[in-house]
Amino acid sequence: MRTALITGANQGIGYALVEELANRMNPEDLVLLTGRNPERVAAAVAQVGGRARVEGRVLDVTDAEAVWRLAGELGGVDIVVSNAVGPLEPGKAAGEQVDGFVDVANLGAQYMLRAFGPVLRPGGRLIVVASSLGTLAQLPEGLWGRFDGASLDDVEKVVEEWRTAVHDGTAAAAGWPEWINLPSKVAQVAAVRAVAAERRTTDLANGTLVASVCPGLVDTRASRPWFDDFSQAKSPAEAVRPIADLTLADHVAPELYGELIRDGRIVAWKPTAAR
Repeated sequence: MRTALITGANQGIGYALVEELANRMNPEDLVLLTGRNPERVAAAVAQVGGRARVEGRVLDVTDAEAVWRLAGELGGVDIVVSNAVGPLEPGKAAGEQVDGFVDVANLGAQYMLRAFGPVLRPGGRLIVVASSLGTLAQLPEGLWGRFDGASLDDVEKVVEEWRTAVHDGTAAAAGWPEWINLPSKVAQVAAVRAVAAERRTTDLANGTLVASVCPGLVDTRASRPWFDDFSQAKSPAEAVRPIADLTLADHVAPELYGELIRDGRIVAWKPTAAR
């Protein structure tokens, strides 16, 4: 029996991934659909079909104790996908929304990596849904050293320093992009790379994968306010198929370990000329 856990799963990409896994996993397997609103979690679970069992769990990823408690209760998991994302609105000042966004997208992902890494079974998958915007090319070169080769502690410290700079109005002077999604996504990918660097030898020996994934442009409620042209966008169901392929594959190419992956291919962490 395998256990899969998806965060931010009562809608959008998270829900589509639960449905895809439920259709492709076995009847004895368990897919846990998690979110922080009990009513929405229950409603989402009631809608999911498929072969595998699907159960709901209430989980607020910004609550570190709750994340650790659930990891302890489960004891062992085979697939963990950190997908939860906070709200972000165009036209709203960065200082007004950086906390809500970072608490979910960054702290939440960091809590999931810390809590579920130790209970991931050999051959498991520990995945963070990020973006191709999560590369060093999105930041001024002077900031690359803050993330490149950083430990998870380092990444967490940089995120808090950047958050503080947004609030006190010094972020632009330090070179941080105005759009808070960019540093946040870079920090997500950097956090995954940091965890992967610590686990690499053991994980590669037993077929375990730690990675971040980019689903591409997806037509969801969260993305609608930010883009005008959705003619090339994927539906959530289309976007999660490569992610499901990756998580359910019997064997994963070692070169994908620790990387940002889009449709089965590596998205370069550094610009080619900087390698």
